[in-house]
Amino acid sequence: MVNEPTAEQRLQILLARINAVDTAAAECSRAYIDTLTKPPGSLGRLEALAIQLSAITGQAAPFVSPPGVAVFAADHGVAEEGVSAFPQEVTAQMMANFAHGGAAINVFARQIGAQVEVIDVGVVSSLSLPGVVDAKVRAGTANMVQEDAMSREEALSAINVGADSVGRLAEKGAKSIIVGEMGIANTTASSAMLAAFTQVPVATVVGAGTGINSAQQAHKVAVIEQALHARQADSNDPLDVLRKLGGLEIAAMTGAYLAASAHRLPAIVDGFIATVAALTAYRLCPAVRGYLIFGHRSEEPGHATALEALQAEPLLALGMRLGEGSGAALAFPLVQAAAAMLKEMATFTQAGVSSNTA
Repeated sequence: MVNEPTAEQRLQILLARINAVDTAAAECSRAYIDTLTKPPGSLGRLEALAIQLSAITGQAAPFVSPPGVAVFAADHGVAEEGVSAFPQEVTAQMMANFAHGGAAINVFARQIGAQVEVIDVGVVSSLSLPGVVDAKVRAGTANMVQEDAMSREEALSAINVGADSVGRLAEKGAKSIIVGEMGIANTTASSAMLAAFTQVPVATVVGAGTGINSAQQAHKVAVIEQALHARQADSNDPLDVLRKLGGLEIAAMTGAYLAASAHRLPAIVDGFIATVAALTAYRLCPAVRGYLIFGHRSEEPGHATALEALQAEPLLALGMRLGEGSGAALAFPLVQAAAAMLKEMATFTQAGVSSNTA
């Protein structure tokens, strides 16, 4: 009987599958774009996006449709510190909303023709919902003020849950990946992780989250500072930061970004929490950065810090801070347009148009 690889071994196998993006394909697309019927550079960032898509896929005419959406849900023990405007049971209630197609991400996913997979990686409640993947690692994290949020093994298991979801979506034909999340108090966990990674003051990365007032926000800052002092996470060890301060859904999102890179699929990153997960994936494997397309700029103040750490500029800024993958789904038509430009736009020669305007 063949022994199954451990969670640690599975991560190492996944990391070994991630290669740098294809710079030769990128250069070919860059040259080809300059032959299209437009002044050089006149489509701005759309041209850079098209070049990145070729680099990711290794294709001169990359396909990004249909997209696959993976939404991971989990609860956070730190919620008992009163850091959210909503009670913990909202996580499970929103899971039911996802399952019935009533959430924002469901609406936007239908608009772009995406298949949505909803995954319970750590919701406290026992769920029995049609269409929800039961991959619960544990029933919520521990309160990071009092103890490590999870064990290393649990963090690794959650990473593998995310990788498995992307694998299923890829098998079903997904050509790009959007990762979303749901979990009351997950902006607290994300802010703690970001402060640990970047060593910036906690107050500069903490925002309103689900809609807390200024007094609650000050309390949230104090809770995170307390957790950072108690946990002493090693900023140079992304798994240590993740397991001590993070969430099961953040770990799963990290695994999803790693797996998208291994499958050479464009990964459209959502807002604050998604970007912290993307930063974690990048810290585990720097080659991941080339596969990430940043969908939108969240109103959460920490998002600017996370984007700066990844040297990223999002496609949209709509004043959103919902999560779920909603901003990434709204950005997808721009990704689709960049791919279509490479496939459908005529060259000067094909159109019989002179490229010499002098």
